[in-house]
Amino acid sequence: MIIYMKQLKTALFDFDGVVVDTEPIYDLFWNDAAKRYGLGIDNFADIIKGTTLPYILEKYFSGYTEEFRQMVTKESTEYEKTMPLPPMPGSIEFIRMLKEHGVQIGLVTSSDNAKVKRAFGLLHLDNLFDTLVTADRITQGKPDPMCYLLAAKDLNVSPEDCIVFEDSFNGIQSGKDAGMRVIGLSTTNPAESLRDKVYEVIPNFEKVTFEDYLRW
Repeated sequence: MIIYMKQLKTALFDFDGVVVDTEPIYDLFWNDAAKRYGLGIDNFADIIKGTTLPYILEKYFSGYTEEFRQMVTKESTEYEKTMPLPPMPGSIEFIRMLKEHGVQIGLVTSSDNAKVKRAFGLLHLDNLFDTLVTADRITQGKPDPMCYLLAAKDLNVSPEDCIVFEDSFNGIQSGKDAGMRVIGLSTTNPAESLRDKVYEVIPNFEKVTFEDYLRW
């Protein structure tokens, strides 16, 4: 058994753009949807990254009928049922490594339970996470810190003892406002745009070691 001189920090992972490489796939759907629905917003997918579907509907579709919003919800749900879920390079291996070293691990995502359940089955992620915070459990999505604070509460740890892995600006702000250290992945946004917002920037998890984690 390995004994560490200091307490291991808890690892909290965003999902899309961190554990799975799905942001480009979502970009296709939401940018196309913005055009079809006549929102008149360029790069719509970039603006909403990290937010929940209820937030998107409330903020950008409030002027539409309830029937129309239900149609958008159905289209999004159907899209998620068949969309590919490729793992981010090195992500699952890194999570398994942390698990083997006794690190508490949480998944904190704006996706709903149905999508996460499908991903867990496809990627064999069962038993890797000690808590799951999905859109179904929160009333305020990212950039609000509610989701990360809930994960810390689930695991009975202080926010300052958590390391957050995020890719979106909304997610990064959520982790920082929760009082946690944030490691930014340049999978969605250029590394240069993240450097002044996070503790450190990494391209993915392929070359990240456990020593790196201890240093963070």
